[in-house]
Amino acid sequence: MRSLQKHLRGVGLLLRLCSTMATFLVLTLLTLSSVSSPVQAEIFTSIGQMTDLIFAERELVQSLKEYIEAEELKLEAVKSWANKLDMLTHASTSDPEGFLAHPVNAYKLMKRLNTEWSDLESLVLQDPSDGFISNMSVHRQYFPDEEDEKGAAKALLRLQDTYKLDSESFSKGKLPGQRQHSGVRYNAELTVDDCFDMGKLAYNENDHYHSVLWMQQALRQMDSGEDAKTAKADILDYLSYSVYQMGDLPRAIELTRRLVAIDPSHQRAGANLRYFERLLSKELRDRGRSQQEPADERPIQLDTYERPKDYLPEREVYEALCRGEGVKMTPKRRSRLFCRYQDGNRNPRLLLKPMKEEDEWDSPHIVRFLDALSDEEIEKIKELAKPNLARATVRDPNTGVLTVAHYRVSKSAWLEGEDDPVIARVNQRIEDVTGLSVNTAELLQVANYGVGGQYEPHYDFSRKDEPDAFKSLGTGNRVATFLNYMSDVEAGGATVFPDFGAAIWPRKGTAVFWYNLFRSGEGDYRTRHAACPVLVGSKWVSNKWIHERGQEFRRPCGLTEGDRS
Repeated sequence: MRSLQKHLRGVGLLLRLCSTMATFLVLTLLTLSSVSSPVQAEIFTSIGQMTDLIFAERELVQSLKEYIEAEELKLEAVKSWANKLDMLTHASTSDPEGFLAHPVNAYKLMKRLNTEWSDLESLVLQDPSDGFISNMSVHRQYFPDEEDEKGAAKALLRLQDTYKLDSESFSKGKLPGQRQHSGVRYNAELTVDDCFDMGKLAYNENDHYHSVLWMQQALRQMDSGEDAKTAKADILDYLSYSVYQMGDLPRAIELTRRLVAIDPSHQRAGANLRYFERLLSKELRDRGRSQQEPADERPIQLDTYERPKDYLPEREVYEALCRGEGVKMTPKRRSRLFCRYQDGNRNPRLLLKPMKEEDEWDSPHIVRFLDALSDEEIEKIKELAKPNLARATVRDPNTGVLTVAHYRVSKSAWLEGEDDPVIARVNQRIEDVTGLSVNTAELLQVANYGVGGQYEPHYDFSRKDEPDAFKSLGTGNRVATFLNYMSDVEAGGATVFPDFGAAIWPRKGTAVFWYNLFRSGEGDYRTRHAACPVLVGSKWVSNKWIHERGQEFRRPCGLTEGDRS
């Protein structure tokens, strides 16, 4: 990509030159044409006049050579770009989900299609190629836009926070839990320009914490000799101010001095430096110190600055569970977990082939069913869902209306039993194994999580302050959740319960089940759960939300508020 950018800059200059030379070429050809006309036939009679034609021809040859050079540079840039993309798309199309399982690959795909292909289109448009442009026009309507690129960048920041990834390892594509797909390890590195764009995105959203991390990484890679179209002064400009915003005046001064050394005429840098130095002098006087401490020039580490607090009260517990830390499964508690064959109280459909059931947690009781879906059923469900996938929504607690939310990053589709016999069979299996009626349940929801896909801690049931959440359905509250895992996930993607410290990891073909309500109909607030961001892999799930109506005789009410029996 860097070589393409260099080519684009060089070609741009040459094409502007060639535009001027082309005008000269036309004028000169007109002159030559007039020279050969009868009116100007006397020119050959004067060697002195003919010498002008010699110089004109020399200039024509030079302009022609420059035109050829520009065309060759352009073709070389296009060929280089095509060859790189040919190798990349050969690898990516052989295993699309595996390729996009790496979040850096997903981010760079968004960036490439939103930004870099446009640069190539502009280059080709300077000498239109009908086939390429018409092809671009057809595909452009499906290209990601700026919001897609920003969303993918934010996903990388989310993964960095959740899994405590340092920027340097992340930029080199080194992620925990990553394994090879089909014997290939995909090259997924972030360039200086990529890191700069990440930092700039954070900066523009007043997220100076992440701006520092990524501008620092861009500077580190540039200082190591990596080429970039981004100017070092721009990196230092953003970085120094973000460091100041994080309260590190000595480091801000050191970085601003580097900026002034590079660009002494940089007005903002000079003003900032004077301001920072005055602030630091005042701080030192207030502390009774007369000498400024030397700034620390070592690279800024992930934990150097405190990450700002946000709206989620259990953020630290939630993210620790996502990393597999803080799980409260003690040996004593584990001794209370068992596995068994589930025949649904001698359900005829389960007598010959009972479902394998494992306890995942004792209280609240969460079970995992093995072999809940076959590979063939999974592929069919995905095939039916893919054409209808749309941004997943949440129900507004005040209005009951479905809406998109920044804390739920996935796409979903809803499938009816009438859509295909496989869906009807899965619905029946859920009813058989849980003993609950699915006649009043919601449709089977299929979800696919993209880069950094997640669903932050939430309740599946409606609380007392949300009386109208499911009013339009007329089937009562969500009494239970049945969640099918339709893919393995290499890293991340766990279902976690911050309240009691449980982490349940996806295993393809299995399903987990729990009750959201006590037998009294009161909500079990311990079941607040989350889908952790997918670090490496593609996560497919399908779930069935089972409602209260129709369960009166299958799960009778209890006598006390917390009756679970």
